[in-house]
Amino acid sequence: MFDKAKSRRGFLGLGLGAAATLVVSNPVEAAIRRLPERHIHLYNTHTGESLKSVYWAEGHYQTKSIAQISRFLRDHRNNQVHPIDPKLLDMMNSVQRKVGAKGPIHIICGYRSPVTNAVMASHSGGVATQSLHTLGKAVDIRLPGHATRHVGRAALSLKGGGVGVYPESDFVHIDTGRVRTW
Repeated sequence: MFDKAKSRRGFLGLGLGAAATLVVSNPVEAAIRRLPERHIHLYNTHTGESLKSVYWAEGHYQTKSIAQISRFLRDHRNNQVHPIDPKLLDMMNSVQRKVGAKGPIHIICGYRSPVTNAVMASHSGGVATQSLHTLGKAVDIRLPGHATRHVGRAALSLKGGGVGVYPESDFVHIDTGRVRTW
């Protein structure tokens, strides 16, 4: 026999479960989740290297692509490589899409080894001694043809981590740490 109470509970349970999958923690995840593949095109301003990669496909991050991107975002001063947080790639991708930028994202700084970071911090008050660059969770970018302040506002609107805007140096720092701005 058909039990209406059980059917209603089952239907409500399915509905709530489906709704829960649509709830995401921040706009970065919401925008990026809809893409069947996530592409990134990068240009390193220090090495002149360029990289195009599909870093997410078939429902998950692509291990080989993440490794290639981590190599690309290495500390160019000593060639040390560190794994890059895939959520950082999602943030860069979302910022680029939000401002409508075409072409590669220019990388000013990706991973920074602790030794490099210590040297830079000793010469500049603008370098954090505990920088997220040393954890593969921060990048400094430029989107040619787009004002630094505009890129910074786009990054801030994502609420996906820290954002520092440096118009005098023409770059924006984004990271996957706690949400903050400077």
